[in-house]
Amino acid sequence: MQMRIEHPIVDWVSAHIEKLQDSKTIILGIGNVLKGDDAFGPLVCEKLKIKNISTEVIDAATVPENYIQTIIRKSPQILLIIDAIDFSAMPGSIRVFEPEELNSLVISTHTLSPKIFIDMIRQSIELDVFIIGVQPAQTQLGSPLSPQIKKSIFDLVDILRETFTTDLQPKN
Repeated sequence: MQMRIEHPIVDWVSAHIEKLQDSKTIILGIGNVLKGDDAFGPLVCEKLKIKNISTEVIDAATVPENYIQTIIRKSPQILLIIDAIDFSAMPGSIRVFEPEELNSLVISTHTLSPKIFIDMIRQSIELDVFIIGVQPAQTQLGSPLSPQIKKSIFDLVDILRETFTTDLQPKN
C-alpha cells in the first residue's frame, strides 16, 4: 500500500498497517465542537462516517465514558482514540501515543483522563489502544477551528480512509 500524503503519522500507520487491517478496530473521537480545535476528534469521525470505511467509528464528543460498555460489548482488538492533546508541539502536529505515555507527557483538554477511560475498558477486555492526538492552537469556548487543525483533519481522514478502505483487493 502506498500512501500519497506526506505526514509523520504515515510512518506509524505504515508500521502498523497489517495489524490495523487484520484486526477488529473501533475509531473513537473525543472533543467539544464548541471549543475551537478541541473539535478535532468529532470532526474526524464526521468525515470518516461519510467515507464508507471498513471499521466502526464512534463520535463520543465530550462523554467517552458513555461508550465504555458499548466498546466492551463490541470487543475490538484495537481502539484508536482521536483527540486534541496538548503535547507542546506546533499547532496541527499529529502524534500517536500509547496509554502509558499519557501520565507524564501530555495534557488532554477533557476532565476525564483518557488513561482512566482506557483502564476501565481494559478491566473487561484485552485490546491495544492508541491515541492519535493533534496539538491544538486554541480551545477556548466559541473559538473557531484553526487552519492548522483543518488541514490535520483532512490529512488524518485521508490516511485512515486509505487504511480502512472497504474495497481492499483480495490477497494472493
